[in-house]
Amino acid sequence: MGVPQGAVLSLRWFKDQFGVIDVDEDPYYHLSNEAASTSPGANGLLWAPYLMGERTPHLDPNARAALVGITASHTRAHVVRAILEGVAFSLRDSFEILKEMGVPAQSVRLAGGGARSALWRQIQADIYGQAVEIVEAEEGAAYGVALLAGVGVKAWASVDEACAAVVKTKARVAPDVKSAELMDRHYKAFRALYPALRSVSSGGLL
Repeated sequence: MGVPQGAVLSLRWFKDQFGVIDVDEDPYYHLSNEAASTSPGANGLLWAPYLMGERTPHLDPNARAALVGITASHTRAHVVRAILEGVAFSLRDSFEILKEMGVPAQSVRLAGGGARSALWRQIQADIYGQAVEIVEAEEGAAYGVALLAGVGVKAWASVDEACAAVVKTKARVAPDVKSAELMDRHYKAFRALYPALRSVSSGGLL
């Protein structure tokens, strides 16, 4: 199971610390709209989302987050987009592990709060380099527990049968070819962040 520690937490942390003031709309919707005003790649800005250490693929409680590549030309919108992209890069790490094991993902389904953002859905499709599907049930964990309970009381013979019966896809987002190529290059840069940050922290400087 690939589980990053600082996924939606990254965006919540930014909102809580530097966030949205005096807006009538949902603050996360507002942040997503801000990020959408910038181009893919956040003008070279990278976010390492290790706010609480990391689990996958770096089992390291001492991993630290970082915003790398800041220049005077970067705006708040660039920072928010970099956070959205950085989280998706960290999720891609799990897909890369599966690929190395010879079991690449055949389909990707999104659920939960992060899946509500059209921008974040597109960012994930571009970074994974494959289409993502949005399921009808937004609450993934609780819905999964309900399905397991149904299997337990013999409403379905197996988990596979339960999923086939009730898990429905309501939308599909395909990657943008040019953005996917750019994100692939940025992912290689992202992969260099953890060892660089680790070398600083392990050297007793942090």
